[in-house]
Amino acid sequence: MSFLSQTLARVKPSPTIAISNLAADLKAQGKDVIGLGAGEPDFDTPDHIKVAAKAAIDAGHTKYTAVDGMAELKAAICDKFARENALHYTPAQISVATGGKQILFNALMATLNPGDEVIIPAPYWVSYPDMARLAGGVPVPVETGPDTGYRLSPQALEAAITPRTKWLIFNSPSNPTGAGYDRDQLGALTDVLLRHPHVWVMSDDMYEHLVFDDFRFCTPAQVEPRLHDRTLTCNGVSKAYAMTGWRIGYAGGPSELIAAMRKIQSQSTSNPCSVSQHAALAALTGPQGFLADNRALFQRRRDLVVGMLNQAEGVACPTPQGAFYVYPSIAGCIGKTSPAGTVIDSDETFAKALLAEQGVAVVFGAAFGVSPAFRVSYATGDEALQEACTRIQRFCAALS
Repeated sequence: MSFLSQTLARVKPSPTIAISNLAADLKAQGKDVIGLGAGEPDFDTPDHIKVAAKAAIDAGHTKYTAVDGMAELKAAICDKFARENALHYTPAQISVATGGKQILFNALMATLNPGDEVIIPAPYWVSYPDMARLAGGVPVPVETGPDTGYRLSPQALEAAITPRTKWLIFNSPSNPTGAGYDRDQLGALTDVLLRHPHVWVMSDDMYEHLVFDDFRFCTPAQVEPRLHDRTLTCNGVSKAYAMTGWRIGYAGGPSELIAAMRKIQSQSTSNPCSVSQHAALAALTGPQGFLADNRALFQRRRDLVVGMLNQAEGVACPTPQGAFYVYPSIAGCIGKTSPAGTVIDSDETFAKALLAEQGVAVVFGAAFGVSPAFRVSYATGDEALQEACTRIQRFCAALS
């Protein structure tokens, strides 16, 4: 009998972390590798946030806090939700955790019974299905494609709902596609959800502030207030504030659910890092002007990458509304052979050959549930992006 849990056999290691580690290993060996796998801004945490963290240390704020977040931070999160999303919560309806991932995990652990179904639009962030499995649930991927802009249609959502459905996990703008839902598109989905009162909504809004052109962000409970009492609105400081390593995520939701998540957290990590909480407080209450500068930078990079990838043979790259990813189709490359003799029979083979032959690390589409495609994170410097896209063009042109 194996010593390891049977539950562990149902989950896979994160492919995005695996590709980032592989790229780092190759670089350490002296290989010329450009990594486009990590979903992490390449610029530093803003100075006023770092100053607040240092001040917290000097003031001795290095002890335990309340299990799911200190009172001052919860109050600031309530203010943020009211100011930016027209959502109104009390501190008892707020949870703060060690990153957005723990928020989602706690909620699933606190609510799923064996066999409960979790609808997950695909392409999806790689962790959603495995977190549902770890919690005893059954992930139900609903595939989308370029024809719908990688957005879930109301008809597809309706067809996926069964009596066992407990959650819809919703992510806009999306990792990995960058697809965003405007108010009308989101309203069509919330109309479906109103007809199914047993289905709860987990809205992952982590890329809220990274939206481009004239796209305006909205979140389900904001669009349809009647869903407020069965929606967990999740967010964090990682992406917009360049605080990935600080590990602070948060959510607003019904007090009964938040209390259940608190119970899970009390027996796992207890409170998030006290110093990180003070840093997050400074992020949410301090200057916000740099967010517009960051958006402009990411939009310029998006336009560069989309333009260059669409010039690569066999590649078709949609223009995303937000986040810092593109998700190009490589349907035109399947069945061809690379200069090194690799037959491109899948997007995983494509990604491995691209890394081996051109030194560009991307994440293959099968990891996100929709093939043949790959994900590029353009949260890196312009020069590296241009060189990486040139190498991708060269690789695709050499396929025969």
